[in-house]
Amino acid sequence: MTLWSGRFTESMDSTLWELSESFSFDQVLYAYDIQGSKAHAEGLARAGLVTEGELSELLRGLDSVAQEFVGGTFVRTDVDEDIHMAIERRLTEIVGEVGQKLHTARSRNDQVATTLRLFAREATTTVAQAALGLVEAFVSKGKAYSQAVLPGYTHLQRAQPVLLSHHLNAHALGLLRDVERLVDARDRLNVSPLGAGAIAGTSLPIDPAFTANLLGFDSPFINSMDAVSDRDFVAEVLFAIALLGVHLSRIGEELVLWTSQEFNFATLGDPFTTGSSMLPHKKNSDVAELARGKSGRLVGNLTSVLVMLKGLPLSYNRDLQEDKEPLFDSVRTAMLVLNSLTGAVQSLTMNSERMKSASSDDLLVAIDVAEALVAEGVPFRKAHEIAGRLVGRAVGEGVTLSQVVTSEPDFTKFGPLFAEGAALANRTSPGSAGPKTAIDQDKRLQEILSTLQSRVF
Repeated sequence: MTLWSGRFTESMDSTLWELSESFSFDQVLYAYDIQGSKAHAEGLARAGLVTEGELSELLRGLDSVAQEFVGGTFVRTDVDEDIHMAIERRLTEIVGEVGQKLHTARSRNDQVATTLRLFAREATTTVAQAALGLVEAFVSKGKAYSQAVLPGYTHLQRAQPVLLSHHLNAHALGLLRDVERLVDARDRLNVSPLGAGAIAGTSLPIDPAFTANLLGFDSPFINSMDAVSDRDFVAEVLFAIALLGVHLSRIGEELVLWTSQEFNFATLGDPFTTGSSMLPHKKNSDVAELARGKSGRLVGNLTSVLVMLKGLPLSYNRDLQEDKEPLFDSVRTAMLVLNSLTGAVQSLTMNSERMKSASSDDLLVAIDVAEALVAEGVPFRKAHEIAGRLVGRAVGEGVTLSQVVTSEPDFTKFGPLFAEGAALANRTSPGSAGPKTAIDQDKRLQEILSTLQSRVF
C-alpha cells in the first residue's frame, strides 16, 4: 500500500514502479531525512499538533530507524518507493499510530527539498575541505623545491623560465577559486524549504522559521512554490564541481607530461602509479589520467541537470527526481579524484636538474633582449622585430642566440642577459615568476587560503 492509496482502486503497475522508485540510490540520504523529520516533529509539538509524549515517541522511533541504517539491519519492503517513505513506514511499525502523525503539515515535496539541501550543504563542505588539502599539497611541494626552475609554456612550447613554486601556486589559486565557489553555493543553498508543503503551504499553525533554526539554515523560504521547485542549488553545486573537475583535469594532464620520459620533470611515488599487463618496464601515471578522464562525467552531470530543469513549469514535477544521481555521483567522483591527486602530488619527486636544463634554452632570453632595447627607447614592436631576426639567424645558422647576440657589436652589451639565472631574476613585475616577487605572492596566497579555511571549517 502506498501513502496515497486512498484515491486509487488499483495498485501501481510494475513498470511504473521500476521507473519511479528511487530507494536504490536515494537511501544514502537517510541521515539527512531523519534529521529533517526530527526537526519537523519538534515543530509539530511546538504548534500543538502532537503532544510532548507523542514527540518523544517520534524522536525515539526515528533514532531507532537511524540505528538500523547504521547497523545495516534496515529491511526494505515492497512499498518503500523512496527513502522518505521507507523511513515513515518503518517509524510507524516501531511506534505505532503516532508515526502516522509525522507527515502532518508536510509534503514529500518540501521534505525532499529539505533533505537534499542538508546533503548538499555537507557535501559542499566536504569537497571544499578536500580541495584545500590539494592546495596545501601544492604549496608544500613548492616550498620543498623552492629554488627549482622549469620552463613556463604557452601553446605547449617553452616560453619563459619560472620558479616551480610559481607554477604550482597557479594551480593552487585556481583551486582556491573553486573552493570559494563551493562555499558561496553553500551559503546560497542554506535556506529551509520545510513548511512549504506540496505547493501552497498549510492551514495548520506551523512555524517554518523555528524548524529552519533547528536545522541550522540561515532562514526559512519566502515563497512556497519556489521552495519546492527550486533546484538552482543543485545546478550551482554541480557547476562548481564541474569547473573544479576541469582544473583537476589540467593538473592531471601536466602530471602525465611531466612524468613522461620525454619531459622527465617528475616521478610519482609507486603507490600512485600502475604497471602494464604486458610490458614489464612500464610505470604508468594512471592517477593523473583518471583525474583527466573523470572530468567528463562531472561536466556531463551538470549538463543533465540543466537540461532536465530547462522545460519545467512551476512548481514541483517528478522530473526533479533526476537531480539526485548526478549530484551524488559528482560529489563521490570529486572526492575520489581530490584525495588521490593530493596523495600523488605529495609523492612527487621533482627532477630539478632536468627542469633547470630545459629552462636554460637561451631562446627563452629573446624577450629580455627586446625589453633591454625598449629600456633604451626603442619602440616595442621594432625591438620585437630586431630580437626576432636575431632568433631567426641563430636557428638558421644552428648556433645559440647568445652567440649571435654577442657577435654583433651593437648587441654585445646584452651578453649578461644570458648568464645563468638572469632571465628568471629579471622577472620583477608584481605577480611575475621571479624570485623577488615570490615572497609577496606566497604571503597573499596564504592569506587567501587562511580566509577560505575559516569559511569552510
